[in-house]
Parts: sequence; structure tokens; C-alpha cells
Amino acid sequence: MRDASPQDTTASFTGDLPYYLPQGAECALFTEAQRHGLPFLLKGPTGCGKTRFVTHMAVQLGLPLYTVACHDDLTAADLTGRYLLKGGETQWVDGPLTRAVREGGICYLDEVVEARKDVTVVLHPLTDDRRLLPLDRTGELIAAPPSFMLVVSYNPGYQNVLKSLKPSTRQRFLAWDFDYPPPDQETRIVAKESGLDDEMAGLLVRLAGRIRGMAGADLEEAASTRLLIYCAILVKAGRPLKEAVRAAIIEPLSDDRDVKDGLQEVLSAMIG
Repeated sequence: MRDASPQDTTASFTGDLPYYLPQGAECALFTEAQRHGLPFLLKGPTGCGKTRFVTHMAVQLGLPLYTVACHDDLTAADLTGRYLLKGGETQWVDGPLTRAVREGGICYLDEVVEARKDVTVVLHPLTDDRRLLPLDRTGELIAAPPSFMLVVSYNPGYQNVLKSLKPSTRQRFLAWDFDYPPPDQETRIVAKESGLDDEMAGLLVRLAGRIRGMAGADLEEAASTRLLIYCAILVKAGRPLKEAVRAAIIEPLSDDRDVKDGLQEVLSAMIG
């Protein structure tokens, strides 16, 4: 079993405002949630912009961001901290959640349903009017400052009965349902992020639309906006379109040869 330390499960972020194109009221709702000390839940498919949105909002609000990519070995101690041996002495080292609380920043738990069940127990006191983080190992009870915000995300379409967010946990959060952007917006995003011209970016978006129609039957997940950007970067760099689509879209979506052949047929029908 992987012994994940607080350092290798998190990334803090401060910097320039990342590009994000709003689809609705999510930016205003996130701002109000942070202002009033309310936790926020993002739901949506892989690669639709959830992490980019949180990063954008953290910079917009001027708050440090600690992002944790959750996995099935992630424990509460990985979030709160643990005693580590340093220079011959045992010292307490805060985890990303504790650092975010102490600094009054944002802690973002990406794909929170992948974490072990003891993680949600730690989160509960931070998601109601107590806004407290108990550290049993040190005996501390840390009150979250007004600026602290807890954000979590998961993909409802990918979860199963063993990896779902309990209703009692979901109801502790404000929530927003993310999806892939409308074609015109997605074309703008792909063009902006890759430098590809709008016409070619639009072709990739139309291709993704055709592939997304296959999701659920032959594909577990659809072609994400992230994959379209990867593909556009390759095309912009001078790689042939078919090669770029195969490397950035077809191969990442499936290992099944029949499925890949079906995707190749869709590609050939659209671009020859």
C-alpha cells in the first residue's frame, strides 16, 4: 500500500489568472459561497474544466489553493498531517487541508469519492456552522478563518455503488453541475488554449460531439475538452491531423481494438 505523504498528494497554486470561459452563474455562486463560508461541490465528467475553474477562482479571489488528487489509498492523515522524522527529531508536519485552514485558503479535493471513507469524517466539522478542524494527534482544534473554503469534485457518470458520495455528505455542500461547453464556447476554449485557428478547432469540437454520442454504449467516457486541447496543440505544432487525433483522442479513450476502429471510422467520415 502506498504511504502517501502530505507533500506528494498536493499542489499549491498562486499566479496569473488562468483562462476560464464561464458557462453560467458558477463564478458568481462560487464567490458568494466563499464569502459566506459555504463549501462547494463540483459535479461533472473528466476533463470538462472543473480543476481549471477552481484554479481560476482561487486567483480571482486572491487565495492560496491546495489541490489534492484523491485516490483509494488517501487517508485522513494525508490531509491533516502526521509526525515525521526530520534531522533526528520527530516533528509534526501539516497536511494540505490543515495548511489551507491555517492560511485561510482553498482546499480542493479532486475526485473525492476515490478517497477512503475516513476522509469524509474529517471533512464534516468543516462543512457545517462549526467550521472546525480537529487534529487528534496534536490535540488542536483549529477554527477555520472566514476566508477558508472547502471544495470537492467528482464524476457522477463514472462512480459506482461502491464509490458514491453519501447523500448526508452531498447535502453539506452547495453544488454545481459542470458539462462540456456548448460547441461555440468549446471552439473558443480550444483555440485559445492551443493557438489553433477557429476553423480547425471547430472541426475537432464537431468530432468530439460525434464521439460523445457513443459514450455509455461503447465508451466509458467521452472525449473531453482537455483531450481536444491536447490534439489541437499537436496540430498547431505541425503534426498531421489524423495522427494527432489518434494520439490525443482515440488511443486515450479505449484499449479495445473494435472500439478504436469505430472511432477511426468516425474520424475518416468527417475528415477523409
